[in-house]
Amino acid sequence: MTVFILRIPSLFEPYSYGDEMIYLTLGEAIRRGIPLYSGIHDNKPPLLYVMAAIAGNLFWFKAILTLWILVTIFIFWKLSETLFPKKIKTQQVATAIFALLTTIPLLEGNIVNAELFMIGPTILGFYLLLSKKLTRNNLFISGMLFSISTLFKFPAVFDVPAIIFIWLVTEKKLNKKILFEIGKRVLILGLGYLAPITLTVIWFWLKGALNEYLVAAFLQNVGYLSSFRPGDLQKPFLVRNAPLLLRTGIVLAGTIILFIKKRRLSREFIFATSWLLFSLFAVTLSERPYPHYFIQSVAPVALLFAILFTYQKKEQVFAIIPLALTFLVPFYFRFWYYPTFPYYARFVKLTLGQMSKNDYLATFGSQVPTNYKIADFLISLTKPYEKIFVWGESSPIYALSRRFPPGKYVADYHIKDFSNPNQTIKILSSDLPSFIVILPESSSFPELEFFLRKNYGLAETIDGSEIWKLLNPKVRSLISN
Repeated sequence: MTVFILRIPSLFEPYSYGDEMIYLTLGEAIRRGIPLYSGIHDNKPPLLYVMAAIAGNLFWFKAILTLWILVTIFIFWKLSETLFPKKIKTQQVATAIFALLTTIPLLEGNIVNAELFMIGPTILGFYLLLSKKLTRNNLFISGMLFSISTLFKFPAVFDVPAIIFIWLVTEKKLNKKILFEIGKRVLILGLGYLAPITLTVIWFWLKGALNEYLVAAFLQNVGYLSSFRPGDLQKPFLVRNAPLLLRTGIVLAGTIILFIKKRRLSREFIFATSWLLFSLFAVTLSERPYPHYFIQSVAPVALLFAILFTYQKKEQVFAIIPLALTFLVPFYFRFWYYPTFPYYARFVKLTLGQMSKNDYLATFGSQVPTNYKIADFLISLTKPYEKIFVWGESSPIYALSRRFPPGKYVADYHIKDFSNPNQTIKILSSDLPSFIVILPESSSFPELEFFLRKNYGLAETIDGSEIWKLLNPKVRSLISN
């Protein structure tokens, strides 16, 4: 009930957060029959966009997430029961910490993101493997669950080694027979993991978008490595990847120490610590400071905090070590964070009538009220099938208006990363949009300015944003024919 109450303000958030707007735009594209990746682009696997398509709008997107998180919290509680049998207080502390950190704005728990969706199947997979017999069915189903997590976001794959590690650690003696048995488990788990991904590969192959799917959903994620250090691209391999190699070394060192000390440590401590090590590696993969990345590590962090607060033995002290590493990560990489109290305070002011709707919208960004005005203007003058083009922070306007650009990119940074000015103008020329919006904070685009002067007239200016209308719609008809 507490989690539901804390999530109520998220149900009334405006169309503002860039990633959510991209997901909703791609979800609307799915509903319209536009093919993912080949017809419209983003660089995540497909399940998040499918969720957005099911939702249809931001309110239901948030509502689905609320239900998903409530179920995820229940599954986490069942996992804590398995790890801490007969230790009710430990289970309660772990679940409370997990529920809080996945809900409040501190780590963007109020935002629809892939991490909040992917942790549920991962936790369920671990629960099946730790609480049930390791039958072929349970292994295969767990592999499928890990695969579903990966189909929300690729870094979920880095959680999987934690279960393989615990299999190795819990065996008193590793001989050929035991290693062969573990190998069989890994094989069945791997087959289960490959099954959903293979189905998506077949689907996009049949749709003629296999190459675009593999590149966007998986291969482009490789580009995330050290993406916040673009100046290092010209450096030698070892120098450029030294931070990544260092983090790999920390994970290896940590798991080796756990393996050596396995007889002195409990299964739950080893599992939570190894899971944390692997998840932190995933969290820091790109070295980007986005707080929602850290949600992937919240489950093992909650387990270790529960050990720290409730255990009365040496592992209570040992828990400080991995938790200290946890706090070092956001400090070293300068992770952003979002204030929690102001988020709820402004919602209370809105509900009490102490803040107007426009003022409330503006608290999510000064451009938010303007985006709503622009979208209303475009909706009033265009039909759903007509194209628009927005230069600047474009995704909120596409999501609000439910209109699409001529090309497949719905974010200006996608155009900058994967296209070029000449190619963009060529796409606009081949499928002239009815309106082109130039936002005041947009970067310079001389080619677009020339294109506008030649084919469009200024129709409206809204809070500094210019809305240009196609002067001769017949030209578009002639081009399309």
